[in-house]
Amino acid sequence: MQRVLIKKSAAGRFIAASLVTALTVCGSLGGPAMADPGFSPVSDEIFEDRFARFEDLPPAPDPSGNVVDLTQIDPPLEIEEAKDARSLGSGVASYYGRRFHGRKTANGERFNMNALTAAHRTLPFGTEVRVTNPRNGKSVTVRINDRGPFARSRTIDLSRAAATEIGLIKRGHGTVELEVLNP
Repeated sequence: MQRVLIKKSAAGRFIAASLVTALTVCGSLGGPAMADPGFSPVSDEIFEDRFARFEDLPPAPDPSGNVVDLTQIDPPLEIEEAKDARSLGSGVASYYGRRFHGRKTANGERFNMNALTAAHRTLPFGTEVRVTNPRNGKSVTVRINDRGPFARSRTIDLSRAAATEIGLIKRGHGTVELEVLNP
């Protein structure tokens, strides 16, 4: 015989906690029903009476009037405009975030750590760069809006959002492949 443990929540609703054998509930080990006064054992019959089964769904109503059957509509294809890419090779990327959030960037806009932007020493502002992490194959397209990085070993500084997309947050930096995208 199985028993169901029901616990009354703070809102007054009953929540089915788990199914436990009668031996565990009433056994000599003193199961959960003995340990917590909020639990009360309920038989399978009472449980079945209180909770409805949802095995079969009711039949769908017949569409009438000006109804559109969504299963018959093909979604529009989103064709991304192909962009030619010029490789810049590989380099080390790092990211900057909270400390610089809201400060002015070199092109005059406010830095947003949640935007897909980056800092590069020489690329013109507004240039789109595809940054690919070769360790996991993930890539992100960023827009250059700042100057830097100022550490000699770094090639590009990504915003926190861009670094998250390609998986650089945990390590803080990593080798990446860079490609300039031309519309």
